[in-house]
Amino acid sequence: MTITQLDTFIKIAETKNFTSAAAALGYAQSTVTMQIKQLEDELGAVLFDRLGKTVVLTDAGERLTGYAEKLLQIEREIHLEVPDTREPAGILKLGVSESLCYNRLPQILMKYKKKYPDVEIRLQFIMHDTFPELLKKGELDLVYTINPYIEDENLLQLYKRKETLGLYVSPHHELADKKRIKEADLEGKELLLTSHNCSFRHMLLTDLEQAGVSTDIILETSSKEILKQFAANGLGVAFMPDMVAEEEVKKNKLVKLKWAGADFPVYSQVFVHKDKHINRAIAELVAMIG
Repeated sequence: MTITQLDTFIKIAETKNFTSAAAALGYAQSTVTMQIKQLEDELGAVLFDRLGKTVVLTDAGERLTGYAEKLLQIEREIHLEVPDTREPAGILKLGVSESLCYNRLPQILMKYKKKYPDVEIRLQFIMHDTFPELLKKGELDLVYTINPYIEDENLLQLYKRKETLGLYVSPHHELADKKRIKEADLEGKELLLTSHNCSFRHMLLTDLEQAGVSTDIILETSSKEILKQFAANGLGVAFMPDMVAEEEVKKNKLVKLKWAGADFPVYSQVFVHKDKHINRAIAELVAMIG
């Protein structure tokens, strides 16, 4: 059993297709097929059911997945920690909330890459309800997220900063010039919200429900860019982190409503799994975030 075989196994499990996995890994399909056959022969178990062009994990494949991910994580840590070098090197898998990528994170990563060019950062967008499991399984090394304060016995928080959310409309929207907006002012208004499992959405809708306010949700999307475009074109009231809309406010494409209703406390936070070794590559990135 080799790291290469396990890496191939995980890639097939992700893509559910031998051809796609081979393309992603830069191998010939015959090489991928041979690696999996060798792995299955060694373990004495079938790892995938072949269903036409699609493959799915068998029970044995499901059991192998957790172990394979842990071994691949250990391999990354070896490359980051063991080489006799003064500077961090290797692969760092970072999960991040989309909102942090509009202005803050790109600047941090450019600074980090300039200082530590031998660290390869692999980014993955995450949702608040799934990233703890990704950290536990070793699919991510650390997470940089914006959410309500998170307490989880399986997570170690390395950083926290207070952030703000806002309601945004076109400068021509009927609410744009009001000096004070409360829940009742949103009665019957069209809302532009983040996707169903987003914590921001739940915070606003819970507040409006408690206030007895009825609204019309005309858009649900995980893309803040789409939220901004719809709001700027006068199609409704968008609710999102203030950091996302800074440029549009400067250019007068969006107006932030003067909200006087309930508070929506959120924080940018950095987490690793509680058992994660904080190597220098992680520590240096957290220091730059802070």
